[in-house]
Amino acid sequence: MTALERSWFEEAQQSMHGWDFSHLAGRWQTADLPWDYAALVREHLSADDRWLDIDTGGGELMGRFNHQPALTAVTEGWQPNIELLKQTVVKKGITLYQDAAEQLTAVPNSTFDIVTNSHGAMPVKRIAEVLKPGGRFVTQQVGATNNYALSRFFDEHYEPAYPDNQLLTVMAQMQAAGFEILRAEQAYAALSFTDVGAIVYYATVIPWEFPHFDVARMLPKLHQLQSLLAINGRVTTFEDRFMIIARKLARRD
Repeated sequence: MTALERSWFEEAQQSMHGWDFSHLAGRWQTADLPWDYAALVREHLSADDRWLDIDTGGGELMGRFNHQPALTAVTEGWQPNIELLKQTVVKKGITLYQDAAEQLTAVPNSTFDIVTNSHGAMPVKRIAEVLKPGGRFVTQQVGATNNYALSRFFDEHYEPAYPDNQLLTVMAQMQAAGFEILRAEQAYAALSFTDVGAIVYYATVIPWEFPHFDVARMLPKLHQLQSLLAINGRVTTFEDRFMIIARKLARRD
């Protein structure tokens, strides 16, 4: 086994806490989207709002907004992240709803002024139910074709894990659930890796896009990527993203 191959096996053994890709710093680059999700949240999040952040990961993004802990709640379903949140945000007074099924089952109805969701599950009907009438929903989503070319490169039989997570489909679901769509956009952003080890790490921690990824089995493919990378210094795929801002309509009796 070569030193390069050993480095690929080592990348596959790296772990990730929360939703933190700092391990890839300087080894990947993503083109800017035409919107700024954090700016959209700040635009719609008022200081006195009761706020729910869905699938918050380790709370990294949520924490940047410095909202009052007593008015902040999060959901999370992955047990390692849940344990991390118990030791961090919960101790600050933020409410945690454990949500392994990603259906907001434990979240009370008609409670929140705003719900945010960055790349989380989309139980649209339940999101409408936990919002107060007039409440806002701000989301940025990973579209169905995210990294499709790279996933198909590794597995010619790959099909998207969430084929219905598309802007048109989700907008229709939201309208049916009683939302007024205020803004909606979709974009594709180039994602470039500057070394194959970074691709190995990425594929390992996102198994829904790279199912059954195994370094030993993929060695021929990885060497092929290495030769392609030598041509222009990077391997590029495309991220599929869409955003929606919506308001829950008041009930019509």
